[in-house]
Parts: sequence; C-alpha cells; structure tokens
Amino acid sequence: MLPSFEEYNRLVYSIMDIPSVKGSTLILKPIGATVWELEGEVEFGKGITLSISEQINFELGIIARYFYLVCRGDERLYWYDPQPHPHDPTLASTHPHHKHVPPDIKHNRISAPDLSFDKPNLPFLIEEIERELL
Repeated sequence: MLPSFEEYNRLVYSIMDIPSVKGSTLILKPIGATVWELEGEVEFGKGITLSISEQINFELGIIARYFYLVCRGDERLYWYDPQPHPHDPTLASTHPHHKHVPPDIKHNRISAPDLSFDKPNLPFLIEEIERELL
C-alpha cells in the first residue's frame, strides 16, 4: 500500500534534496476527493530528464496509472508504462509493468520488476538514472 498523502507529498517536494537532482517541476494536484495527479519533470546532469505522469488514489493506496519517460536532450532513452501485453510471455513475470528500450523502442519491451502500483516508484527511477546514466 502507498504511504499516506502527507508522506507522498513530502517525498515529491523533498526531491531537490537529492544531490543528483538539478531541478524539478513536479506538482501534485487534486483531480477528485481522493485522487491526485503527479505531473512534471525532474532534471539531472548530462541533459537527462525524467518526465512523470501518475494518477494516485490515496483512498485505495494505489498508483492507478503511470507513465515515466527518460530522455537525454530530445532523445528518448527509455520509458515505462503498464499497458498490458498479455501475449508477450517475456513480460508475464511483472505483468503489466514493463520498460521500453532501444532498438525499436516502441516495440522492444523488457520486464520491470522494480515498478509497482502500491509503492512509490520515484526512488527507484532516480536510483536507476544515477546508476546507469550519470
């Protein structure tokens, strides 16, 4: 289950305390009584950006939908989405979570065991960028 709204809010707005983060336009905004959207970008060095779109239901304690895109300048390096691909057996272990990677980024997908609907994904996404791109 996701942390409370207050804890999630603290996570989002303390992102600038992370040394690798150079800027953030993240905003958490209500779209219903218990549903919020997290939208914006996190900027890192070397021209790396992480675009985030989440819809979060705090009453149910879940991320109802997400899309995460990592770019270097205008180049899309990879993205994550939970669009089901039930006929792809390589994704079954983490269904529906997966990562689109080059080559043929739109159709080349790998499993994403570190993503979840019931815990914040932001810490993992930042750690992955720090480990692999910076």
